Amino acid sequence: MAARAHILVVDDEELIRWSLCEHLRSEGYSATSAADGEEALVEIGEHAPDLIITDLKMPRVDGLELLRRMRERDDPVPVIVLTAHGAVDSAVEATRLGARAYLTKPFDLREISLQVERVLEAERLSNEVHYFRGQRAPAYANIIGNSAPMRRLFASLQRLEEIDAPTVLITGESGSGKDLVANAIHERGPRRDGPFMEVDCASLPENLIESELFGHEKGAFTDARSTRRGLFELARGGTVFLDEIGEMSPGMQAKLLRALENRRFRRVGGSASLTLDACVIAATHRDLAQRVAEGSFREDLYFRLNVIRLQVPPLRERREDIPALVEHFVSRFNREYRRNVQGISEEAMARLQAYSWPGNVRELRNVIERMVILEAEDRVELGHLPAEVRHSSRGGPTNGFILPEEGVVLDEVERSLIQQALARTEGNQSAAARLLGLTRYQLRYRMEKYELGS
Repeated sequence: MAARAHILVVDDEELIRWSLCEHLRSEGYSATSAADGEEALVEIGEHAPDLIITDLKMPRVDGLELLRRMRERDDPVPVIVLTAHGAVDSAVEATRLGARAYLTKPFDLREISLQVERVLEAERLSNEVHYFRGQRAPAYANIIGNSAPMRRLFASLQRLEEIDAPTVLITGESGSGKDLVANAIHERGPRRDGPFMEVDCASLPENLIESELFGHEKGAFTDARSTRRGLFELARGGTVFLDEIGEMSPGMQAKLLRALENRRFRRVGGSASLTLDACVIAATHRDLAQRVAEGSFREDLYFRLNVIRLQVPPLRERREDIPALVEHFVSRFNREYRRNVQGISEEAMARLQAYSWPGNVRELRNVIERMVILEAEDRVELGHLPAEVRHSSRGGPTNGFILPEEGVVLDEVERSLIQQALARTEGNQSAAARLLGLTRYQLRYRMEKYELGS
């Protein structure tokens, strides 16, 4: 279960501080206190609370002055103020300075609970909106497939549904759908109600990745004009997805390892130690074990990430899923582009299933999108396919097969031929065996070998 928020109570009356802190702890929050605004500023710097509840009238630094100084320092912490009955002007001024809510004394503890929950939820939503503003649209969310490799993947995802795993590693070729698997882990897991935030480790230099993950304080570097929360803060109670972690620099790997091991981190330029309360999912198309052997990836970070590992199969290893994927993409792009493509011919489907798809599902999606937009009218025909796909299983004059110049993997060819024979005979194994020149027993053996179903 995700840890609840840390709240700082600021009041010069010890009894009020004690009663509020005890009540908040009974509600499941972490709570600390300060006797005035001066102490509060120290606490904010050292412990980075998620919410502050402060009285307005206090010695030394009062509540309004605390709000002013927080504003000057760009401290992005929401504040609830406590004010005496009838002190409307002070409450209005506090709101102008950034207070999210105010309560009058004497206060009802139930009202405190409601306001705390409301302000924290508003802050969480605000953080998500701030993060996603300007980001691309959410990725395609469905994982399509019923092949044996995909059933194994779904079984692993199902086992993760009730596990609050601190880290998960997803491996697979580019375009195979690792981002969809990361989304599925989040959406079906115990942190589903928290935010899901991602960063592409291959697209940012080390200093920007550090700021993106950990956040930074105002003045931490040249362009740091204000304090900024990083993804590890914004994703409290949720998930951070580190895509292409194999491209992360050695220096950043060391910083990430410390955060994962200690479950704590600091903003760039900051001194406060913050809690890492998020599941960290890392994905890569690289062979991390090989990169460890080459010295380009830290062995200790690899072991930390590799506790729970999911392998996303390439499309060539689950060709029987291609018809369902094609149907899905045709339907999707019909809606998006207001087209009316009704399907795909058997010959075109056979070529799609025979092609090796080096770009995996992403390449298939792009091919279908292009055909729906530019080529097909009633349905996708063989002539609509790109040349590399159309010629992927071109027959020869003697035995129906020409060896490509780049060579082939024999098991893949045999698996594809068995799939085509079963498709042509509508699953009749005896007829498929005759097409392939095999006995039924030989066909059954090969079907089990390639996990092609019963």
